[in-house]
Amino acid sequence: MAEIVIKNLRKEFGDFTAVQSSSFKIEDGEFFMLLGPSGCGKTTTLRMIAGLELPTSGEIYMDGEEVGQKPASARDIAFVFQMFALYPHMNVRKNISYPLTSQGMPRAQVKAKVAEAAKILGIEKILNRPVGGLSGGDRQRVALGRAIVRNPKAFMMDEPLGALDAEFREHMAEELRALHDRMGATTVYVTHDQLEAMQMGDKIVVMNHGVIEQFGTPQDIYDKPATMFVADFIGSPAMNFMRFHGGIEAGATEVQMQHQNFGVPEMREPFDGDIVFGVRPEHVQLSDAAPYRAEVQAVEYLGTTQIVSLSTALGDIKARIASDQRAKTGETVGLTFNARTVTLFDSQTGRALRSDLNEGVLGHG
Repeated sequence: MAEIVIKNLRKEFGDFTAVQSSSFKIEDGEFFMLLGPSGCGKTTTLRMIAGLELPTSGEIYMDGEEVGQKPASARDIAFVFQMFALYPHMNVRKNISYPLTSQGMPRAQVKAKVAEAAKILGIEKILNRPVGGLSGGDRQRVALGRAIVRNPKAFMMDEPLGALDAEFREHMAEELRALHDRMGATTVYVTHDQLEAMQMGDKIVVMNHGVIEQFGTPQDIYDKPATMFVADFIGSPAMNFMRFHGGIEAGATEVQMQHQNFGVPEMREPFDGDIVFGVRPEHVQLSDAAPYRAEVQAVEYLGTTQIVSLSTALGDIKARIASDQRAKTGETVGLTFNARTVTLFDSQTGRALRSDLNEGVLGHG
């Protein structure tokens, strides 16, 4: 399998810059997610790693070899697309074996490799069926089988579950992750679905307008967002933002909003200006005794939890609370926030201010 290193990767299409100076490292055997909204540059990045697009500048290393200007055929990768790209006139067996037979591999060896891939994917019973009548899930398994038989250095997957319905997509996501764990393959996976990325990925790159907003583990990206974009894009509901103007000194453990003090992680940098107080819905608590008040606008019951929409003097926010906790539309409640989980942002740039919470993620720069 392969370690993949990206250095200052850039792609321009005329006057449009699709990817701007991206740098990151994909460890050997890692399940790596490229995540972001449509048009953010994630698919272009994947296509450059795969060799389907050549970078305008920058370097791509696979196992220490620079391959940035080499075609896809010279990179020993396998590609899985959203739309499967199967050959409709061939049955399942011939679709899976096609990459091997086209290379002139001996028939006995082809047969053994197809049988091995079919066993891994649980599709032995459909090898002789035409692909046209298969379900979406089985067709995706066939596409995966065609990639597996090549035993490539790395798998490139461009929204491979996007054409499936929501319930089956979740099931296939579990299967894909289990398949990855069995094979130990380096996998680079593009998605716009943050839940899919959080569920499957070892590491995630979050992109926006061709720029890497954050690179890290799913937990770090969720708990310690580097920018307001990441905080808003990751999480359902997204992080709450409350805006105020103030000054913070290095070492501060409180901020003042609406003439009240609120705890924050110990700050590692001073700041003066427009600030955004960010807190996840599950870290907002309703408390009758709390002096900071809010009006309940709506309550959404979700089984074990409920989402409470609240109107405050600093904007509308949401709280995720236990389903047995009382919250009634129209009533006024007190709010507290888990100080250890708060992230403060520079309102102008959207970047997170360094604190005891996120210093390990943001660094000292």
